[in-house]
Amino acid sequence: MPAPLTPEDVRLAVRAVVVHTAEEWPTGPLCRNDGASYPCRLHRWGRRVLETHGLNERQIEAVIRHGNPFVHVPFPFTATGPSRQQAARVVPPGARATAGRPVTPPVTAPRWPRAS
Repeated sequence: MPAPLTPEDVRLAVRAVVVHTAEEWPTGPLCRNDGASYPCRLHRWGRRVLETHGLNERQIEAVIRHGNPFVHVPFPFTATGPSRQQAARVVPPGARATAGRPVTPPVTAPRWPRAS
């Protein structure tokens, strides 16, 4: 019986499918990261984890096209949107959510009057 997925498994699977994508060569597609024949072992593992997590082929391809290995996939994932736990979390206006945690906007330096 396989072990249940954790948020860490999903995060690493997203990294695996994004970093280990196909690159066309005269000999055929190779893994962009390690040069193995595509799909390499890590790409296959990441895809299996994301499928087990509930993403379909179209959604996995969208994650790969996005190109960000740190893109956040909600845990637990539901096909109709974020889980109730995710929806209950409130992000203050002006803040961006990154990897499930709100990030405060950057602080700008004060503007000093110009000397004439």
